[in-house]
Amino acid sequence: MTDDAVMYQLKVTLRGARPPIWRRLIVPSSYSLKDLHDVLQLAMGWMESHLHQFVARGTYYGKPDTEFGIGRINEKHVRLDEVLRTDKDAMTYEYDFGDGWEHKIVLEKVLGNAGEEAVASCIAGARACPPEDCGGVWGYANLLKIIADSSHPEREEMLEWLGEGFDPERFDSSEINGLLARLKRRGLTKRPTRTRARAARAGGR
Repeated sequence: MTDDAVMYQLKVTLRGARPPIWRRLIVPSSYSLKDLHDVLQLAMGWMESHLHQFVARGTYYGKPDTEFGIGRINEKHVRLDEVLRTDKDAMTYEYDFGDGWEHKIVLEKVLGNAGEEAVASCIAGARACPPEDCGGVWGYANLLKIIADSSHPEREEMLEWLGEGFDPERFDSSEINGLLARLKRRGLTKRPTRTRARAARAGGR
């Protein structure tokens, strides 16, 4: 952990989801955006099966891909506190460009200094992550209507596709924090210092 790191309280909300699907996270400000991506996948419940990117003030961050057609700054070289600096700063995290899952990330509070062993944690949230490849927020809303209607002709097929035990209201912060703890043990991206991150951004990638 770098000496200048503090802890950020972030609220992550899946845009368009009704009822709301959200997570409240505590993360070190020195995390790279790649680190944050790893945290978001686990905290939300995604499966790391699709492309992603961050967008803040018209700038794109992610895994560089010259074939995609949009210039992205390498997320491994950008610290979280270079993008979100003060309370209410926000950015977008996009996952799966086909289904178009967009998450609004808001910096709610800047907390105290991060300790040497500080790790990400989830302190609150609501509802389960939608299943992958269900057609975005509109497809998910339709899926929920189908499984809630015992007379719907597609209900059994959809329940079989979802798998046993799917509960759209389920949220378990302890389970998420267990996953985040294992992520820490596996090791996150080497976190850039502000100087190195700025140099990388000045270089374009």
